[in-house]
Amino acid sequence: MLDIEALGRVDVVPYDPAWRSAYAEERSAIMGVGGSAVLELEHIGSTAVPGLWAKPIIDMMAAAADLGAALALASRLAARGYQLIETGMTDRLFLRRRAEDGGQIYQLHIVERSAWDERKERLMRDHLLQHPDAVAAYSALKVRLASQYAEESLAYTKAKTAFIQGLVDKARADLGLASIDVWTEQPRA
Repeated sequence: MLDIEALGRVDVVPYDPAWRSAYAEERSAIMGVGGSAVLELEHIGSTAVPGLWAKPIIDMMAAAADLGAALALASRLAARGYQLIETGMTDRLFLRRRAEDGGQIYQLHIVERSAWDERKERLMRDHLLQHPDAVAAYSALKVRLASQYAEESLAYTKAKTAFIQGLVDKARADLGLASIDVWTEQPRA
């Protein structure tokens, strides 16, 4: 099991339309390995949002029946090169794979299907897809923070928290959902 701190340097680059096809190819491979254990699979994160600057990492989220099924799926995906990374995040597994040529990086969050419709990552992506002004503001923030925290991946992520919290709050409010803390995924007071 890898540690989240081993995620490396923070490099943020302009949106690349090739990310869409990289996701599609990886999705096909995951579905081939995972079969019926994969109940849902979507492209999430910054590379899923046209125009958004991003770390060139294809983030995906899959739904499994429960965490036991998620562990079995993670085990099957090890044959594809996915490694389980300890993140401390609850109610999910986090896997990472680097393409065989050493290039493209893929990250896969596996969550329970029962939580799928309210996953903050999906709601944030959908909100960004509908709000170009938020895409521009988030891009500017990411470029600034990547320069400031180039060698500190976790610090970079934490520095984005207030902005992300605002986006998730808006996305959840638009759906009539209560606010949650984006780190703990628990209701906010």
